Amino acid sequence: MDAATQDSTHDSTDGSTTVPPPRPETLLITLTGRDRPGVTSSMFATLAHAGVVVLDVEQIILRGRLILGLLVTLPADPDRLRRSVTTTAEALEMSVELEPGSGDTGSRAQGRSHVTVIGAPLEAVAMAAVAGRVADCGGNIDRIERMARYPVTAIDLHVSGVAPERLRALLSVEAAEQGIDVAVQPADLLRHGMRLIVLDVDSTLIQGEVIEMLAARAGHEEEVARVTEAAMRGDLDFEQSLRARVRLLAGLDAAVLDEVYADIVVTPGARTMVRTLRRLGYRFAIVSGGFSQVTDRLAADLGIHFSRANELEVVDGRLTGEIVGPVVDRPGKAAALREFAEAVGVPIEATVAIGDGANDLDMLGAAGLGVAYNARPVVRQAADTSVNVPYLDTIMYLLGISREEIEAADAADGITTPSPPV
Repeated sequence: MDAATQDSTHDSTDGSTTVPPPRPETLLITLTGRDRPGVTSSMFATLAHAGVVVLDVEQIILRGRLILGLLVTLPADPDRLRRSVTTTAEALEMSVELEPGSGDTGSRAQGRSHVTVIGAPLEAVAMAAVAGRVADCGGNIDRIERMARYPVTAIDLHVSGVAPERLRALLSVEAAEQGIDVAVQPADLLRHGMRLIVLDVDSTLIQGEVIEMLAARAGHEEEVARVTEAAMRGDLDFEQSLRARVRLLAGLDAAVLDEVYADIVVTPGARTMVRTLRRLGYRFAIVSGGFSQVTDRLAADLGIHFSRANELEVVDGRLTGEIVGPVVDRPGKAAALREFAEAVGVPIEATVAIGDGANDLDMLGAAGLGVAYNARPVVRQAADTSVNVPYLDTIMYLLGISREEIEAADAADGITTPSPPV
């Protein structure tokens, strides 16, 4: 027996040698043209008449143009199939190409990831760089979906053939060079299940820092702002710096808490994100190094299920400059995330943490997906991914939810959204 014959045989259970059946020859049909009702059904009717088996199919619609790809088994009379498909395409006023298929109908390559690319704008040179890095590490882009085109452009790449961890390391460097955001997540069931979203508050869920707003009323805004920034960079111990800043608030009338709450600006997209994900059964928590007198009201206003923050001591209607109980610091935020996950009944892998400062690092590291949102460099480097656009609902694109789906759900509830530019 020669080597070629030996490679094509295998031993059966009774010791005899059998020859495996040849893999079926295939034909790849690619149909392109103006989209209209009935295109897909007409083509499938033609294939049904030819008696072929459909092995794979992909269809996309881009700006009213349809691209339909079909991999089918080759019939006994392939010329007749070619004529039938061509006739159908001409009747539909569409172009068609037919070429031998690869014959590979097995499962996709291992190491499957969702790579979400976000830019404002997202330029071709950036997409070329991302695609190049995917190819460099042996990955293949199996599918491309647009998640949003306004106010940011978000594209989701389905990538196979490379481990998500390796892909994330390469693309994080490219993202920084191109000035875009790139998130890499394993393509698994967690992306489709209910999750717990845990958010930092100051400079994440809301714009600005509450302690600085309070300090402005005590005449110490600049001093407190300098200390806050150093603490968020990780240059100072968070608890010590917080207690020092709070002491500067001593004597303030507690009514200023109401004034500050009235001045809070919620980050654009935050309400949309909470509203949309609550429809899907998601749970939300806020964990803050700020103050419960503000965060509890914010949670109630936004429909957030859990809230954890520090409590300012108030005596005789005035702030004493002290904190009641233990400080919610960097380890405390991670502990709160685990506690809330247990209360909801989701595994830690099904949690998403979003934050911007060094005191969020343990929480981001503990979560299944840690997102650095317009964060300090030390946080961006440590997090699973970074988002650096001023819209918090961009996080939903990382979860596989498109802008069109968000707007459709809002429209069904009678909520209008601004129309994107043409």
